[in-house]
Amino acid sequence: QVQLVESGGGLVQAGGSLRLSCVASGIIFTIGDMGWYRQAPGKQRELVATISSGGDTNYADSVKGRFTISRDNGKKTVDLQMNSLKPEDTAVYYCSIARLTTNRGPLYDIWGQGTQVTVSS
Repeated sequence: QVQLVESGGGLVQAGGSLRLSCVASGIIFTIGDMGWYRQAPGKQRELVATISSGGDTNYADSVKGRFTISRDNGKKTVDLQMNSLKPEDTAVYYCSIARLTTNRGPLYDIWGQGTQVTVSS
């Protein structure tokens, strides 16, 4: 069974930093695109950043220059370094993998349980 577990959320003042981490567990052979998404109260879930298996990154305009996504294929982790945080960054942040392969075949759209990030003004 494959699981994604996020950590690193919390409460921080505006201008501060947080680092989110996500680790995939289970018998996993390969991992495709990994990403972070977020959902604020009353809003739809939105993309924050993605990173391909080769390291190509993509960011939402609202976080460009402030957030950095990275991954470690050997450790099956994806991190999100968040700097210069703003109150509007407050949301539940979710880790996601678009596709991975396991000993039982491929799996698609795997999500973590989410971690709360709250930025106070």
